[in-house]
Amino acid sequence: MAFLGEVFNLDDMPRDEPRGFEPIPAGWYTAAIVGADVKTTKAGNGSYIALRLDITGPSHQGRVLWSNINTRNPNLRAEEIGRGQLGQIMAIIGLASIEDSDQLIGGNLAIKVTVRDDSQYGPGNEVKGFKAIEGSGSALPKAAPATTAPANGKAAPPWASK
Repeated sequence: MAFLGEVFNLDDMPRDEPRGFEPIPAGWYTAAIVGADVKTTKAGNGSYIALRLDITGPSHQGRVLWSNINTRNPNLRAEEIGRGQLGQIMAIIGLASIEDSDQLIGGNLAIKVTVRDDSQYGPGNEVKGFKAIEGSGSALPKAAPATTAPANGKAAPPWASK
């Protein structure tokens, strides 16, 4: 038990208006990554990054959405999709590499939001895509174009140019 140092009375407490949890309309929104926690899957045989995304515009500012990005999964396709999403997010927010999920925090990007109907919980939002915010471009430069093939017509192996 910890004493608060004063008495708090309910009648004296400020009251916030209750906010609904109805889904926001489908579309593209700008968002900030404000949380990125690594969690273990329910089955215990994989892991994912649980992103907290706070909407910054063009409407519904302050609403919060979550997106889970698979980083290890026994389903190789799920892992491939998740790692692709992580790579996409890293490129958008300008990170060439990460070793801690906290490095994602503070990143700003556009997210594609859909509305799904869940039989257990009712309608809700799902994040289905990521892109750079209009006008900002990708923070990382695009890869250099491939060099022309050698005269023998066979491409050099990737390590040969290093």
